[in-house]
Order: sequence, then C-alpha cells, then structure tokens
Amino acid sequence: MNFLLIFTLILSTLFSPTAQAVPPIREFTLGYSAQGRPIDVVQVGDGPRKLVVVGATHGAPEANTYRLTLELIDYFRANPQAVPTSVRLYFIPVLNPDGLALGTRFDGLGVDLNRNMNTNLDGCAENDWSITVQGARGIVSDTGGPYPDSQVESRLIRAFLLDAAGVIFIHSNAGLVFPSFCEHAPSLAMAETYALAANYTYSRYWPNYNITGSMTDWAGSMGIAAITPELITGDQSEFPQNLAGLQAVLANAEALLPPPADNEIDGIPVPAAIYRYWRAMGGSEHFGMPLTSAYSVGEDLLQPFTKVVLVQRASYADTSYYVQPAPLGQEAAQSVAFAGGDAFGPGDPASNPLFFEQTGHGLKLAFLDFWQRGGGLDVFGLPLSEEFTARAADGQLREMQYFERAVMAYYPEDGGVRLEPLGVRYQHLATLQQPLVAQMAR
Repeated sequence: MNFLLIFTLILSTLFSPTAQAVPPIREFTLGYSAQGRPIDVVQVGDGPRKLVVVGATHGAPEANTYRLTLELIDYFRANPQAVPTSVRLYFIPVLNPDGLALGTRFDGLGVDLNRNMNTNLDGCAENDWSITVQGARGIVSDTGGPYPDSQVESRLIRAFLLDAAGVIFIHSNAGLVFPSFCEHAPSLAMAETYALAANYTYSRYWPNYNITGSMTDWAGSMGIAAITPELITGDQSEFPQNLAGLQAVLANAEALLPPPADNEIDGIPVPAAIYRYWRAMGGSEHFGMPLTSAYSVGEDLLQPFTKVVLVQRASYADTSYYVQPAPLGQEAAQSVAFAGGDAFGPGDPASNPLFFEQTGHGLKLAFLDFWQRGGGLDVFGLPLSEEFTARAADGQLREMQYFERAVMAYYPEDGGVRLEPLGVRYQHLATLQQPLVAQMAR
C-alpha cells in the first residue's frame, strides 16, 4: 500500500460522517453546596433536547444512586454515540454532597432537599411546600426548610432546569417509577416507558405517604417531563435495569422530551426560559407583567417587565445566571445617590445582620427577608445603599433600598416589600432615546 493511499484512508476516517457524529463530552461544576462542596456535572451530546439525570438528592442513605449515576457516566463516556443527536444528556452524580459526606439524608443545614422546592405552582394543593414534611419510615419532621427554594442546592437545580425538556431524579428504595404529581402527561409517559424497560413497577404517584416540595413535582409544574425511579434495594446500583430505562427514554426522545414551550402572558409572547424564570421567581407579584415582546441583543434575549428587564444570556447557559434581571438598580442609583445622602455612604456592619464588604452596605428586617426569599444575590445583587426615606413610584414617602438589579420599597400598610417599576423606567428611557419620528409613531 503506497503512502498516498494510506494518507487518504486516514483522512477519510478522521472526517467521515461517523467520526464527526460522536457527541462531545464536557465536565463542569454547577455550583457549591452550603458547606462548599462542588456539585459537578457531566454532559454528553449537544442536541436541542436537554435531559438531566440526578443522583443522591438524599445524600448518604441513597448513596447507591450516586454510584449508579457514576456507572451511567462511565457507560456513556465509552459509548457517547448512544446519545441521539436530538439530545444533550447531563448527569449530576450527587446533588447533596454535604449529606453524602456527613452520613445524613439532609443537606448541611438539616433540610430535606426533596421537600424544599416551591410546588405551589401546579394545580394540586396536596403537594404544596410545607415546613412540616413526611419522610422515610413514616417520620414527620420540620425539615422542609424555612421557605420554598431556601437552600442553595435547590436554587442551583432550579436554575439548571430552566431550559430542560426532561429530568430523572433517582432515589431508593421501593422498586417503582412514578411521575410528577398533578397528572402531567409528558411525565406520565416517560415514567411508564422507563418502568417498563427497567422492569420496575409503574405507579401514577408515590403511594406510601404524601410528598410536599419535591423536585420532581416542581419540574412538572414548569412543563418539564419529570420522573422518580426508586431503586429496589438500598445498597445496590441496579445499573443494568436503569441503563435500560434511560436507553428507552433516549430511544423515544422525540415523543417523551417535549422542548421547552414559549408562552403568553396577557397576550404578549414570552420565550420559554424567561417564562419559566418569571413564573418560578414570583411571577407578576414580584416582577410585574411583560411590557413588550422579547427582542435580541446579539446572542441574548431581553424582555421588559413592569419591575425588571429579564435577560437570557446564551453564554451563561447551564449556569445560575442563564436568566437574570438586568442591573437596572445600578443605573437608578446613579441618579439618586446625591439625594440619598448618607444612605449611599458606607454602612454600619453592626446594624445589619447581613453585610457586604464589597459595597459597604447590608440588609436587615423586612428588606433582608424579601431579598433572601426572592433569590438573594442571584436575583437582586448586592445592596448599593442603606435604607432611607424617599418618594416611591406610587407618590408616597417610603423606606427604600437600592440594589444592583432592583429597588425595594417598604409598605407599612401590610408590612410587605415590593419592587419599584424599573422596567417601566427602562422602557420609558428607551423610548426617549429613539429618534423623534419613532417616538411620534408611538
């Protein structure tokens, strides 16, 4: 065989359709647990339908689900072509690394992560989040967390699933597969398919006790096909059965994994990931209603709402910042810093239970509670001022506080905190900056 023929054969192998079709494999850290342990992810494939497999939500008592997920990763590393071109498959071996390390079912702060999600968004009240929860072996405890989505691990998986088509939360041990609650059709179909292939029992719901605040139910309420396979044993990985179940889902991806759907709010179209974020983070109550349709800025999508402008950043996919409010609070603060006087000068760490050296400001009382429950740093950013009295958008003098991505006002009438309408302000300024002809056309 001459040199030219050998060279031709090498090139044909390297650039053949089969060689080019091998899906890529990527590893990254999604974030860190309450005690600082990494939550790692392995991705196989880059198709449009995102399917996520999650292990060890319940830490050490379900360590076999951690081992199973590692075995599945090893299989798909060796056989990446087993992932269809329409799918990108993600594995999170352990969502609760603190519980795994500490030998407990709970996270590092004593919360059951699979009872901590905001499941008040579907049409079924039975599974709504509660502090008091039912757990394994009939134990009732106040381990649902101080409020829905309070735990960092819950918030990480919530953000990661904003663009997901399907998710599989692996638990043990009951030997059955059940879908998200409230008769979510895509979840029902995926659960039946997985159970049949894995030779597990299929159940339309978890039959042993009432589950509130579960991750599977939250995902279903967002339109994500979501199931929970429960391994038969408490110590074996049961790899062959679960590989068969996952392969059956992948083989029927077109039917079982509906892509995230765009939606409408008050007649205005909203892209899928922005809609899920808006809904998960408080909807109209927190962010107001959309003012216009979303529009592109480079690879990003922006959509103004009454109180925020939500930004979907393509470069931040698979992170906690894929969708996030724009930093309108920074812009607003520049125009009122002088009027705010000492409030924008350095604050007193001793007077603020939560203080940030980065900006020299902190939070307390009602503002602290609203900030924490509403998403904290990821949503509102750092405080840029102390509390001070100013005229709010409703014309009343109120206690106010400025943040990177929001301005908050306190309403003593009901003891609540509300966001100022920065989205309206943004839209108004954008209109004023248009040429005069465009303004008149409106």
